[in-house]
Amino acid sequence: MYVQELQPVAGSLGLSALVAALPLVIVLVLLGGVRLKAHLAGLTGLLAAALVARLAYGMPVGQTLSGAAQGAAFGLFPILWIVVNALWVYRMTVRTRHFDVLRRSFGRLSDDPRIQALVVAFCFGALLEALAGFGAPVAICSVMLVALGFDPVRAAVVALVANTAPVAFGAMGTPVVTLAQVTGLPLDTVASVVGRQTPLLALVVPLVLVGLVDGRRGLRETWVPALACGTAFAVAQFAAANYASAQLADIGAALAGAAALAAVPHTRVPAPEAVRASVLTGARSEELDEPDPRAETVRAYAPYALIVVIFSMAQIPPVKDRLAQTTRVYDWPFLNVADPGGNPVGGNHFTWPVLATGGTLVLLAGIATAAVLGVHAGVALAEWIATVRELRYAILTVTSVLALAYVMNFSGQAATIGHFVAAAGAGLAFLSPVLGWFGVAVSGSDTSANALFGALQVTAARESGLSPELLAAANSSGGVLGKMISPQNLTIACAAVGLAGREGDLLRKVLPWSLGLLLVMCLIVVGQSTPVLDWMLP
Repeated sequence: MYVQELQPVAGSLGLSALVAALPLVIVLVLLGGVRLKAHLAGLTGLLAAALVARLAYGMPVGQTLSGAAQGAAFGLFPILWIVVNALWVYRMTVRTRHFDVLRRSFGRLSDDPRIQALVVAFCFGALLEALAGFGAPVAICSVMLVALGFDPVRAAVVALVANTAPVAFGAMGTPVVTLAQVTGLPLDTVASVVGRQTPLLALVVPLVLVGLVDGRRGLRETWVPALACGTAFAVAQFAAANYASAQLADIGAALAGAAALAAVPHTRVPAPEAVRASVLTGARSEELDEPDPRAETVRAYAPYALIVVIFSMAQIPPVKDRLAQTTRVYDWPFLNVADPGGNPVGGNHFTWPVLATGGTLVLLAGIATAAVLGVHAGVALAEWIATVRELRYAILTVTSVLALAYVMNFSGQAATIGHFVAAAGAGLAFLSPVLGWFGVAVSGSDTSANALFGALQVTAARESGLSPELLAAANSSGGVLGKMISPQNLTIACAAVGLAGREGDLLRKVLPWSLGLLLVMCLIVVGQSTPVLDWMLP
């Protein structure tokens, strides 16, 4: 048995924390400073974590390698299992040109560019985040807004800022699933707390978007539909995260937000020509005026409807119990770790949810989508393989980052840093979202930031007397606000709208919003850690 030690370097917690932080520092410097490719930075950080585990903490090589293998396995299943299948569904809609039908359908909902920004960037972007994440919403929504006539810079900024509120539950809840796994906290509890933080952002972001599109006039003239959209989104996300399923949180929120927009009479009033002239400075795609048969429009919406139906059915108690019965728990080989108190850690076992996982449900929805869209089985399989090939570097990045996180957790490095950070005391509640924000700003992924800092947040919370669930959730909720300034997302946005090399221009436009909303989230978490707002927690 390997027993973790908190102060292995000269018996000093400070020196031990400094050494334990080296793998994280290396990854962050390679990503943010050297601009090394993410998968190479992840592999380098993994090597550094393994060396620290062996040389500083004395963890046996076999157990270090076994821990890294378990992290990589979790990265493949269920995390990447969800992402691959979700992007596969999207690729099939593109191949059959039903995605173009969907885009034209959005363009006909309203001719007011401020409403279009809410429909495309906020609502549809949230749906894409729910299904795929990892930069897909920014790329796709930016292109759609340009096709609607938006100036490329404005389109990119709107898409980046909109990609906030849904991120914590993106890719079928992958960030919160990862957070629960690396912290050992129950998924339902973590999702519930996150679902009491990010909905507050959803109330604000639509108002910010109409302001970005049309300034004070946009706020003055369209605050009613913006507020209706944000409120419906927030209520649905809160309800799904707390009472239904984390995997359904963004899907339900996106649909509720779109329904609220459709229900507000103001959205169907033609925009004043002065608004259109000042906002739509780009060229509108003529393709948007092509008529589409009603049957094709229904088929374009079908994949998303199928996902909602299948996930909803999976939450029916008898079905949920039946799916859960297929879950298998294994003793992980060559791994026997105890915490400093001598208690075995949960990582000595590996849980494999064969059917009770979002990726398998999305796969079933994908098979049904192929049938509805008329995609031949051979073509569907070829698209799935092409999806894996397209994501090959993302797969390497996620598995290496999860392996790094597991090595740090098993060896005791994360516990050492957590005990050291706990010295911040009450100030930890304010700093907790900042740590998540920083992690996402550098890595571009809320999933990666949760894997890197989740266990650290929990350890620090327990040492400082704060709620572990609150600080773990704050890591994810604060992280979503770093997405818009991450180099990854900025590059994706620029490439999508033909602004290659102008990442700095976009950064200057979105950074104030990122910092301002982060401050709001920090104050929310501080309030929830005190009697002022602790009634919000489950």
